[in-house]
Amino acid sequence: MATPYVTDETGKYIASTQRPDGTWRKQRRVKAGYVPQEEVPVYENKYVKFFRSKPELPPGLSPEAAAAPGKAEPSDTGLSKAAKRNLKRKEKRKQQQEKGERDTDELIQALERSALSEPLPGCGTASPVLSPGASPGDAPASERSRRLKNLRKKLRQVEELQQRLDAGEVPNPTREQLEKLSRRKTLEEELRGLERDS
Repeated sequence: MATPYVTDETGKYIASTQRPDGTWRKQRRVKAGYVPQEEVPVYENKYVKFFRSKPELPPGLSPEAAAAPGKAEPSDTGLSKAAKRNLKRKEKRKQQQEKGERDTDELIQALERSALSEPLPGCGTASPVLSPGASPGDAPASERSRRLKNLRKKLRQVEELQQRLDAGEVPNPTREQLEKLSRRKTLEEELRGLERDS
């Protein structure tokens, strides 16, 4: 906002103004050469002035050459060499990722097609594949312990379900719950067989 100056035969001065509370500010005399604070230009050091005066073109490029479009390469979209290189790398990574996803999809489909073992009757999990003539005792110890743990867990769940039925907590058991109860003997026999072999 520029300050309104009044000039008359006595000199230059800022006219008196009224404050919001109704009182008046007295007029102020302005000396010759005075510049109000809001009109003082912002200080710029010599480096800022240099960079502002410097052309935006790269050194050695004439303004005529920069103004003539059409001489640039058709693939040039205003990107630097590094940016173009990064784009190529990004596209290559994306293609490799897509190829890797296709390979894993194909591998999953191949695994689904080839059944390694048939599930046991009455049991939803697959048993370890044994070669003909081999007993369950020949299976690796870690696999056997895992199978034992799994069978114990299933038996524990069957016993808990039976207790809940006896207590009347489950008035109408579902078909899955009844199937689970009917598998109890099979699970106990399999567990005894594995415990005998270990």
